[in-house]
Amino acid sequence: MVKISFPDGAIREYPDGSSAMDIARSISEGLARKVLAAMVNGSVWDASRPIHADASLRLLTWDHAEGRSTFWHSSAHLMAEAVESLFPGVKFWVGPAVDKGFYYDMDLGGRSMTEEDLRKLETKMNELAKQGNAYVRREISKDDAVNYFSDKGDEYKLDLLQGLNDGEITFYTQGAFTDLCKGPHIPHTGLIKAIKLTSLAGAYWKGDERNKMLTRVYGVSFPNQKEMDEHLLMLEEAKKRDHRKLGKELGIFTFDDDIGPGLPLWMPNGTIIIDELEKLARETEEDAGYKRVVTPHIAKENLYLTSGHLPYYAESMYPPMELEGVKYYLKAMNCPHHHKIFDAEPKSYKDLPLRLAEYGTCYRYEQSGELFGLMRVRCLHMNDAHIYCSREQFAQEFRAVNEMYLKYFKIFGIEKYVMRLSLHEPSKLGQKYINEPELWLETESMVREVLKESDIPFVEVPDEGAFYGPKIDVQIWSAIGREFTLATNQVDFAQGRRFKLSYTNRDNQPEVPLIIHRAPLGTHERFIGFLLEHYAGKFPLWLSPVQVKILPISDRFMEHAQHTLARLKKAGLRAEIDDRNEKIGKKIRDTELMKVPYMFVIGEKEVEADAVSVRKQGKGDAGMFPLSEIILTLTSEKENRQ
Repeated sequence: MVKISFPDGAIREYPDGSSAMDIARSISEGLARKVLAAMVNGSVWDASRPIHADASLRLLTWDHAEGRSTFWHSSAHLMAEAVESLFPGVKFWVGPAVDKGFYYDMDLGGRSMTEEDLRKLETKMNELAKQGNAYVRREISKDDAVNYFSDKGDEYKLDLLQGLNDGEITFYTQGAFTDLCKGPHIPHTGLIKAIKLTSLAGAYWKGDERNKMLTRVYGVSFPNQKEMDEHLLMLEEAKKRDHRKLGKELGIFTFDDDIGPGLPLWMPNGTIIIDELEKLARETEEDAGYKRVVTPHIAKENLYLTSGHLPYYAESMYPPMELEGVKYYLKAMNCPHHHKIFDAEPKSYKDLPLRLAEYGTCYRYEQSGELFGLMRVRCLHMNDAHIYCSREQFAQEFRAVNEMYLKYFKIFGIEKYVMRLSLHEPSKLGQKYINEPELWLETESMVREVLKESDIPFVEVPDEGAFYGPKIDVQIWSAIGREFTLATNQVDFAQGRRFKLSYTNRDNQPEVPLIIHRAPLGTHERFIGFLLEHYAGKFPLWLSPVQVKILPISDRFMEHAQHTLARLKKAGLRAEIDDRNEKIGKKIRDTELMKVPYMFVIGEKEVEADAVSVRKQGKGDAGMFPLSEIILTLTSEKENRQ
């Protein structure tokens, strides 16, 4: 018999070799029909896989992120089976689940795939799904796996096998398709009830632009048609809100081949948004006792060797520049520079907590295939800060950072959010993580307790911590339900010792500070990309590049328009005059398209009354107001960041 521990704390015994599906059936047949996979001792397993030792168990359904991910990965395998039937001889690279669906990279042997082919593949996938074929897991030796793919002439799978050893290689088969895969998978294809292949793209093998271009097919699937219909409606709305499309239309940012991929150029309108975000951060941080600093964009190699980022992070850094026999790197993170500022002058317990803040510019070499608008870039401006504190101060400081997040969420109308507490994996100490087992457990417990006391929603995720300590990834959802990773909040118990940082404690003894890395607004790039989609380009007044557009009905009223513009600018409002020789209807429509919050229409009666007729973005005519009164209203709206 094996003892199974459930999430509610219950412990029950089951026969040795029972699977998660067997256990689900013992609870209810209805539950068993919903189970897609299982979390066994923190790892996701096939629901059919036998359990031979005492274990913790969580049954995963569509309601769990891990269940949906397993469903979509299994759908990728179903798609591959359909592709093999229509494109014999195809070779596959990888087919993971992604945020909303799945994709598979494939080599079609010089053939091309069309939108018409996608519809044929959907039909074939539905046909195969109805067969209800089981996903069968099989452990296989490395020699047998190499022989299998050598016979097929599949250089892609042979490449994957190079990094695997006996005992960690599995094949999965469903129907006529077999693939190298670590799994897990759902019980059978019949659970996949609705399928949509959404797009075609090119993707370099391994994300390296020096390698062959493969065909990437994206898709999404659901356990029922209702959810598919809702998803497709959301996709249509998401297309309208795509930050790349809106960023171009509204003159926020651009990219240029002569500058380089992943290196955005901020246009005047985008720079205004950046200035407003920095102003918000500066005011908030000054109120919270932060001190602002500025650090260089490059540093010597030795700085990153001391921090430990080299060699761990080298693949994500630009290659070094060598001058006078010394290697310099573009700054990929701000923390080592801030540690040096802490260390520049002696510190005592009276100086703590010390909070150093900077909107620091960093450079990271993201792979070409991973670049995506503002969401994945190579130059980023980070709302960074590092808090140096004693252990006694840690809980209050960490709580204050979380409260800062909540304040920002309220300002930007972010209603759904969750903190992902990323923990270490004990078996990877000394490799992926600093080898300090006791400090890992202590700091993870400290963070967990603060989150519980603050009543902030959070989930725990194993094996995703930073190499120097546990971290929180802040997940937020936009107005249409799209999930984004906003920022991280990290605990660091290692960097202080690596940099030999210390302060004199109350007993006049040197002590190493704890360090909190935090970035509540993330980077300008990712956050503005999020805001473009969240607001559909309709920024609130305080963030909008142009806050008021003045629309004179004809040139006769230009003098009053200029008078109005001067009054608005004196009040600190950003305004422009539309002085084109166009009818007022066209001026209104064009201003609506540019998503300007307010329009002031000026004609004969407005001039006589020293007033303006106000139109609000998306809401039409709001009536005529004395100019002094509407300026007070808008100034209040702006200052309060409504």
